[in-house]
Amino acid sequence: MPSANMPTSSILITGAGSGIGRATARLLLAQGWNVVLAGRTEQTLQEAAQGHGNALVVQADVSSAEEVRCLFAKATEHFGRLDTLFNNAGTFGPAVSIDELSAEDWEKVCQVNLTGAMNCAREAFKHMKLHGGGRIINNGSISAQVPRPRSVAYAVTKHAITGLT
Repeated sequence: MPSANMPTSSILITGAGSGIGRATARLLLAQGWNVVLAGRTEQTLQEAAQGHGNALVVQADVSSAEEVRCLFAKATEHFGRLDTLFNNAGTFGPAVSIDELSAEDWEKVCQVNLTGAMNCAREAFKHMKLHGGGRIINNGSISAQVPRPRSVAYAVTKHAITGLT
């Protein structure tokens, strides 16, 4: 939490339109952080930001390396630097067994949960290397170690997040 004698800290939260991302964004905004709320749906991001003056809403698909580069450029232009990335965007995918999981559904989950996390971590690392450091928080899941039935795509991708971290 920023203190009175320190500059306001800035965080970029992916998947900020719902769930853990939304709750985290609202909490940090209430504590005085600068928060970049990133996600695919602008309306849910705007709702999460609640018109807060320290919020920057950026619609972006983390599975696109180009959109992630633009996301970090907008965040840096607006706040000057980022201190933290909360790499939170994710999707569960269909609740099916491995033999029922289509190649298309597998790719969709991998694009968000793996490629998206990697795209964001790479850009955050570049930014933080240039600006004297920072923190990257990758949101995994207990499903990486204790998979739920019919959650093969989610469990595999969350296991990979442990490796990224």
